[in-house]
Amino acid sequence: MFPLYIHKLMAGLLFVGALLLVISLYFVRKLTTELPAGGNRNWWKLLTALIVLFISGYIGFYGMKSGASYSNSEMLVPIIFFFGAIFVLMVCLLAYRTTCELKRVFVLEQESITDPLMGIFNRRHLDRRLQEEVIRCHRYNLLLAVLLVDIDHFKKVNDTWGHQIGDLMLKHVSRIFVDALRQTDMIARFGGEEFVILLPHTSEPEAYQLAERLRKTVEKTPLLLTHKGAPTEVRVTISIGCACLLPEEQDSAFDLLERADKAMYRAKHEGRNLVVRCLGHSLETGCQCEGR
Repeated sequence: MFPLYIHKLMAGLLFVGALLLVISLYFVRKLTTELPAGGNRNWWKLLTALIVLFISGYIGFYGMKSGASYSNSEMLVPIIFFFGAIFVLMVCLLAYRTTCELKRVFVLEQESITDPLMGIFNRRHLDRRLQEEVIRCHRYNLLLAVLLVDIDHFKKVNDTWGHQIGDLMLKHVSRIFVDALRQTDMIARFGGEEFVILLPHTSEPEAYQLAERLRKTVEKTPLLLTHKGAPTEVRVTISIGCACLLPEEQDSAFDLLERADKAMYRAKHEGRNLVVRCLGHSLETGCQCEGR
């Protein structure tokens, strides 16, 4: 027969163990809200059910031994339950903290490669991705096209409407691009009002057709805003330079961008709202929009 305080200690261990499991449920619940829907979240929901089952076991054992004496072998049960609850709590807490830390690192990484205004990739990520794509295309003899896009008369927009409207125009154009591109394509802000679009596995005719489609879509989709209390449309046009990788000449990323840049400036020089494609090392002007 064990002293009374021993029985109270065992009951205390059971109570504290159940409380620790309840705290574990709190961290599991917070963890599931951080995870996307899918298999991992379902596994943690299963763990939630198991923890609830464990809590029921703690309460059931406590009720069974309430007012009764413990045998020598039963003395180990509350101790095992107590340290088991500590283990479960530590696992859940560490899993939650690790998930939050990974999420923080992911957010920081995304911020380092994303343009804060438009939410598309920035120049730093573009340089790295373009270099990787060029190396991959040379190694496996794959196609790669680049579009260099510039918003026409953007300085005039800023001078006339102000920089806030200029920012809205940048976001407006970038949304049009994102909606029109494939998941395998990549768009990045090159600088100022210029964009670069990478088109893996894309031939020159396909790249030109896409560029023309983007140009026409932007031209037909004005920026809608309210100016002095009245709805206003701001017309937008773009000039695009199109260039494709030349594997036989061992093009570098710099060479590819340089040709797209020359084509884009040719488009601006010849009246804007144009697509100019670079065929090899020569430039060819695409069709202007009707009515110009």
